[in-house]
Amino acid sequence: MIFGRRKRKPITIADKQVVDWKYAVCGYCSTGCSIEVGLNADGKPVASRGKGNAPVNQGKLCIKGIFEHELSGTAGRGTQPLMRDRIYDAFSPASWDSALDRTAEEFMRIQQKYGRDSVAIVSTGQLLTEEFYTLGKLVRGVIGSNNYDGNTTLCMASAVSGYKRSFGADGPPGCYEDFENTHCLMAFGSNLPEQHPIIYWRLKEALEKRKFPLIVVDPRVTMLAQFADIHLPITPGTDLVLLNALAHVILKEGLQDQAYIDAHCNSFDELAATVEKYDPITASRICGIDPDTIKHVARIYAKAPSAMSIWTMGINQSTHGTDGVCGINNLNLITGNIGVPGGTSLSITGQCNAMGTREWSSCSGLPGYRMLEKPEHRKEVAQFWGVDESFFPAKRGLQQTDIFPAIESGDIKALWIVATNPLTSMPNQPRIKKALEKLEFMVVQDGYRDCETVDYAHVYLPAAVWGEKEGVQTNTERRVNLVRKFTSPPGDAKPDHWIFSQLAKRFERGRDIAFPETTSEIFDEMKQLSKGRGRNLDISGMSHDLIEAQRGIQWPMREGDETGSPRLYSDGVFPTANGRANLLAMDYIEDNEVPDEHYPFWMNSGRVVEHFHTRTKTGKIGNLNKFSPTPYMEMNPDSARAAGVSHQSYVRLVSRRGDAVVMVQLTQRVPRNMLFIPMHYHDCVNRLSLGLLDPYSRQPAFKQCAVRIEHIDQKEAARLNVERRAF
Repeated sequence: MIFGRRKRKPITIADKQVVDWKYAVCGYCSTGCSIEVGLNADGKPVASRGKGNAPVNQGKLCIKGIFEHELSGTAGRGTQPLMRDRIYDAFSPASWDSALDRTAEEFMRIQQKYGRDSVAIVSTGQLLTEEFYTLGKLVRGVIGSNNYDGNTTLCMASAVSGYKRSFGADGPPGCYEDFENTHCLMAFGSNLPEQHPIIYWRLKEALEKRKFPLIVVDPRVTMLAQFADIHLPITPGTDLVLLNALAHVILKEGLQDQAYIDAHCNSFDELAATVEKYDPITASRICGIDPDTIKHVARIYAKAPSAMSIWTMGINQSTHGTDGVCGINNLNLITGNIGVPGGTSLSITGQCNAMGTREWSSCSGLPGYRMLEKPEHRKEVAQFWGVDESFFPAKRGLQQTDIFPAIESGDIKALWIVATNPLTSMPNQPRIKKALEKLEFMVVQDGYRDCETVDYAHVYLPAAVWGEKEGVQTNTERRVNLVRKFTSPPGDAKPDHWIFSQLAKRFERGRDIAFPETTSEIFDEMKQLSKGRGRNLDISGMSHDLIEAQRGIQWPMREGDETGSPRLYSDGVFPTANGRANLLAMDYIEDNEVPDEHYPFWMNSGRVVEHFHTRTKTGKIGNLNKFSPTPYMEMNPDSARAAGVSHQSYVRLVSRRGDAVVMVQLTQRVPRNMLFIPMHYHDCVNRLSLGLLDPYSRQPAFKQCAVRIEHIDQKEAARLNVERRAF
């Protein structure tokens, strides 16, 4: 009996009257969970469940996946194309023909007047891979602009650059199975329980079965740090210093795998000379980690029979992001932990199909990890598509973070935004808004009409979203999985690949190139292009039906193979000029914005479990939004007491770029000199964030900037808070 109740009333689960279950893969983070969506007799999605025999999630789903079926029918969807002459005019409904005609005419007019590269395209990590491929063919083979990138520059560009510098090519070398085989795990700037809950569940299961050291490097006491054996509360932006110090100890004490280094690595002597300068005492003064702790962690990692490193945005989103990734790769290479069970350097990707855009979008090169800089690659793709290879540029153009300054300078006159929301996601928001006002023409293609970036568009193209179209995605461990269409888009919204192929027909070049009509036909074309001697990214043995049957397949899977390959570089051969991995000798250069007397706090940002990116989707789901409905910041109680700030009051945060009003949440999870704000809210954290970029990846340093606290009228703050919560 509970609280006087005399009759037991067991918990019951409501019968959703599901008559059919449709297979899909989750459309939020990069974990790649297999999911089934339940349809009722009317064909309406009414339930979601994890697929029990799926290798990734084994029936489990996080809170976002559990309610993912509710995306069908959410408010704010675009149902028909819209057009206007000026961004301060009201939109008028338009037909698809008129909207696409105008888009093509404006792109051609602007290119003829200002040059091919005066039109820029920014895509996303949310499209299906077949759609990435189609968009890449349109941009590279038809429109011809070299200023083309994806919003993955904001999250995974440093990982890509680091893999290329260290191993010669992009592609995470490990897999989730490594959690079950490792003897030591070190996580850098990765809060798995909130960022990737199912990957955390895989880790937790492994820890319960076979206890091994868990080491977490993070300035904040994250949920993962709370579960760690060792937490290293590092000074923001100094990961390279710590990594060099760990390598210093390993080499000083002879703990490296010299046989592996001699057989498979370049430039060992250069690395050894550089890390010699980073003894634990010297490093401690910069990174804030006790010298004895540095030695202890280095010994644990190097002496483990197998050891793996994982990281997320805490590494990538830094002015030293690429160097940090290379430093992690160095650590794994000198200990022989690449390509072996439980030994890997594994980037935990951000978006559901960030890997797909890296593989097939042609943003940074040409499809299938081919490079614009290599004449043989340009020739190969040109012949396959039926275009003149001279039409391809010899190197990539501007990345997303450089496109907006180019708008300011007048070099870019038109912008096409596809399924991303830079008016929330980009750093230094006041500057971004001013840049967009200078454009002669802007197109936004998105599933949601109320996406903030649409406010600056001349043409809006309504797109289908998850579950309203069919195709594949690639997850963090290179597993290609399938989304089946289980419902129709609202009104006259169309799948993205249809929009791309229809726009192509409006260009002379586009009428000479084949654009398949279905995603299965597009996938067959990608399969043919993936073939090639020595190519890791080979999907020629896959098909949509086989992918569904195996609940996802890891590439490479070559024609004739029965299944995919869990790891890369197990043979010790890397796609470099001499087949060896590169050990990178890198010195730390202090170039971050740091707290001072005028801006005394570090500001950090990150994800919460209930929301995804700019809340365009999750903000519409009641059971997600109610748990995290409003912007807030975490603050240490001691700092709050000194500043005269109370729990759940409002404050104004001010940086050198802008200000934001947030609610205060007091917690010991952040040190006294730091504040933490979730990244998801419009007109909030990215009004403050820093626009400095990593020199290799051009990824912004979202994680480090300096702010101060100002008091604000509480009633006015509450009004602003309610206003900014609305869609």
